[in-house]
Amino acid sequence: MTARRSAPSSAPSRPAPARWLAAHARLLAAVAAGVTALATAASAQAPNPFPAPIDSTKPAPAPAKKPPAAKAAPPKAAAPKAAPAAQKKAAPVTPAPAPVTETPDDPNVDLAYGAYQKGLYRTAFNLALKRAQDKGDPKAMTLLGELYSNSLGIKRDDAKAAEWYRQAADRGDREAMFALGMMRIAGRGGPQNREEGARLLASSAKLGKGAAAYNLGLLYLEGQTFPQDVKRAAELFRQAANAGNPEAQYALATFYKEGRGVEKNLVEAATLMRAAAVADNLDAEVEYAIALFNGTGVTKDTATAVALLNRAARQGSPIAQNRLARLYVDGINVPVDKINGFRWHLIAKTAGASDPDLDAQLAQLPAEDRKKAEDLAKKWFGAR
Repeated sequence: MTARRSAPSSAPSRPAPARWLAAHARLLAAVAAGVTALATAASAQAPNPFPAPIDSTKPAPAPAKKPPAAKAAPPKAAAPKAAPAAQKKAAPVTPAPAPVTETPDDPNVDLAYGAYQKGLYRTAFNLALKRAQDKGDPKAMTLLGELYSNSLGIKRDDAKAAEWYRQAADRGDREAMFALGMMRIAGRGGPQNREEGARLLASSAKLGKGAAAYNLGLLYLEGQTFPQDVKRAAELFRQAANAGNPEAQYALATFYKEGRGVEKNLVEAATLMRAAAVADNLDAEVEYAIALFNGTGVTKDTATAVALLNRAARQGSPIAQNRLARLYVDGINVPVDKINGFRWHLIAKTAGASDPDLDAQLAQLPAEDRKKAEDLAKKWFGAR
């Protein structure tokens, strides 16, 4: 998301619309480089719309049950009277040992995925390979595709990754359909085939994969694989947003805010922005903070807005840094702190968020205060 040139008003201006096509190209480049984010809950960076093709909702393997405690031996009976000398004592009978049986493979316990979650990738590979070969398990095949695709426990091999994904997709696994679709679009593991990739995404989306619906929506918005259809993109973003995909929630919120593909609805936009912000989507966090500051589609709450801008600024958002700089320099809903404000201005400017008004004010700052602001900015970059 790029910054608009801010008007010198009392409230932070809204950031520009989402950079859909640039975002799409950046994400496809990530897939082409084999960078697939693992399914972790709250990343420090903005969430990856291409999570690992592994179902993170699958329960971890159940812990092995402890063997039951041995029962106490019954009390010994009183010793019988000695038998006559002529009577021979019977030899004690030793019971035969119980036969040892191999624990059957429990289809509800995925040991391979459990090893994957623990970072034991080579173990995961061996277990998944056996399960895929012996039982034709599509989840194991998908896991093998993930390991080959990202060089986890095994040398990267896009062709083998695509083959395992294909076998799992043929068996109806939505994660494999999504992963293989993205590989086809990026031209990994075989020739680029955007049409086939789109079909795989559509199949995965029909089975409830939110990320597949979101990326299919991007294709409709891009207008290369299909004729551009903003309404269809909005429908797919809605499907993905309902499935909990934060990127889709942010995208659909922007549509509602601008009235693009849907009827303009600022309340719905703010609701979706909040949902995406809670899921750590950085752009959504900034826009929701600005909505709170201005009371756009939501009850005005400047204290929470400033707190969110501070959080987003520390996460590296140039727009949040620029808006925060304006608040501190002008003392809008916060105590005036020009040194801290110009510190954020210098940090944001380095990231490309220029602001001529703040530049002019910085030039008028006393040399001693300007140096303090510059030193704080340098310290911030050094800490990163």
